[in-house]
Formats: sequence, structure tokens, C-alpha cells
Amino acid sequence: MKKYKKVYIEITNMCNLKCSFCPQGNRTHKIMTTDEFSYILDEVKPYSDYIYLHVKGEPLSHPKINELLDIAEKKNIKVNITTNGTLIGKVGEKIIDKKAFRQINFSLHSFDGNIDKIDEDDYLKKILDFTNKSLALESTYISLRLWNFHNGNKNKIQMEGNRKIIDKIEKYFNLDYKIEDKLIPGRGLKIKNRLYLNTDLEFKWPELSDKYENEDGFCYGLRTQIGILVDGTVVPCCLDGEGIIDLGNIFKTSFKKIIEGKRASAIYDGFSNKKAVEELCKKCTFKEKF
Repeated sequence: MKKYKKVYIEITNMCNLKCSFCPQGNRTHKIMTTDEFSYILDEVKPYSDYIYLHVKGEPLSHPKINELLDIAEKKNIKVNITTNGTLIGKVGEKIIDKKAFRQINFSLHSFDGNIDKIDEDDYLKKILDFTNKSLALESTYISLRLWNFHNGNKNKIQMEGNRKIIDKIEKYFNLDYKIEDKLIPGRGLKIKNRLYLNTDLEFKWPELSDKYENEDGFCYGLRTQIGILVDGTVVPCCLDGEGIIDLGNIFKTSFKKIIEGKRASAIYDGFSNKKAVEELCKKCTFKEKF
């Protein structure tokens, strides 16, 4: 059994949206080359068969996303993509039948959180049309995500934007039930074979400037998941979007040496004892979920 269930690879840190819930960051904009991507897959292949194109940035904006999927297929690695969905109308036909393409997660809350207004009807139609075509191929899983609930409304769909989205999903797939009657925020709801609606509380990216601090908790970072930023920086998990916990650069040091290094080992051992050793981890609320 390979070490990591998820290896997050950020193929670009550029995004076509500016969502209120996603910090813009200060890193230099970059698009990963096909050679860099291929090299990374060779490095992580001994440790995982699954990669997730996600950290910051919009993966479907990568000009060679279809070639990246072909590279993954040749190396027998399955690809999961998390996207805001706005580009699926342009890119969908390039990726829909790729053999390495395992799952796509559409962050529908991007519509509600986006600062720059987008057309809701057109946005959802293109996502649902792609979903319908993909389901017909029976090769890819689809997750429609609404990760924008708050403690005050986690038991009911009180947000108007969510109600509109869920109503459109019900009508599009001619469901004979109301999603709200079956929905439990924090858990997935199977709509039909290979199609799920996933809801959760809105998460906050941890930042060193946060007043919140707690060293107690547990995290699966470096245990079942790890992240690689677009410049090659290896980070413990997908929530270190600025590369603050820089474990090393995969283009300069072997992946094996990085994950066996002192800093990575200290993080792993710390969480084995339910303690966060990195300052950013102390600022992260996710460790209290496990």
C-alpha cells in the first residue's frame, strides 16, 4: 500500500476569479511546464497512484491540461481535479474522455463567493451539461460542492444562493425528491451513480497573522496527503497555499529525501502526539476536526 492517498499538485497558481473566501497571496504567478509535471509524477509515483490538481489557482486554465492528463495516463496515475467550473464550457471536451481522469470536484460556492459577478444560469448549465455527458461515459466521478455553510445554518439550506443551485440540480436531473430533505451538511449525498453533492462549513485558510492559535490537534498532512506548489515547493498539506512550511523543492532535492527530512519528520511526529509544531499548523482550525 502506497504512503499517500492524495498528492496535491498545483499546476498553476493563477485563477480567473477573485473569491472572497480565498486569499489572493503574494507568490509569483507561474504555469507548470509539461516537463516539470512529468518529472514530479516520476518522483511521487513510488508513493501514490492518485494526484489532485489543486492548491491555489484554477487548474482548467492551464493551456495544456489535456497533455498533462495524457502524461498521467502513461505513468498509470489517476487524476482528480478541483475547479471553480467557469471554464468547463471551453475545456470540457478536451478532458472528458481522458483515461487518467478519475474525478472532478466543482466548487459551486465559487459563484456565491466571487467578487466579480458571473452569470449563474450559464455557469450552472455548462457544469451540469458536462456532468451529464461525463456520467454517460461512466468513467469519471463528479462532486458538486457547496462548502459555504456556517455554524448558524449548517442544518438547513438557509442561504438563498444555495437554494437556487440545489433547485436547478433537482430540475436538471428530474429528481423525484427534495435534496434538502436528505442533505446532511458535512456528508455527501449520492444523487445518482457517480454523481454526488457534497456540503460542508466554509473553511478558512490558515495565516500566520491570525489571532487564533492552538497547538493541540491532529492532521493527516504528511500522513495520507502532501502538496507540491507550482514552483516545486513541497508543503505538508493543501492548506499551505503560500508555501510557508517549505519542506524543500522537488526540482532541487529528491522527493524521498524531502519527506524523510528533519522538518517533515518533526511535523509527523508532532501530530502523532496530537501536537502541532509549526506556527502555521497552530493557526489552522482543520486539525480540530479529527
